[in-house]
Amino acid sequence: MENIQQFLPFVLIMAAMYFLMIRPQQTRVKKEKEFESSLKVGDKIVTKAGIHGRISELAESTIIVETMAGKIKMEKAAISLELSRKLNASPVVEKN
Repeated sequence: MENIQQFLPFVLIMAAMYFLMIRPQQTRVKKEKEFESSLKVGDKIVTKAGIHGRISELAESTIIVETMAGKIKMEKAAISLELSRKLNASPVVEKN
């Protein structure tokens, strides 16, 4: 019984770390992979560096983004999920 009482705090700490740190990170990675696979030509995007553009070509792991300055080739992983969703979200119209 003493052995269980000694290890119980460590087990609880490990469980808390899993549910508070590891599990949310796994779900975030899964959402980003789904987002990357759902990209198509013509989508408006924002990169993690803040570059706005439209996808003009897709490859397996890279994309070509058309910006106001020209075309840029970059990795799909450089696209920001959160910022791109905000950009493509429909504007909210308030009714008075």
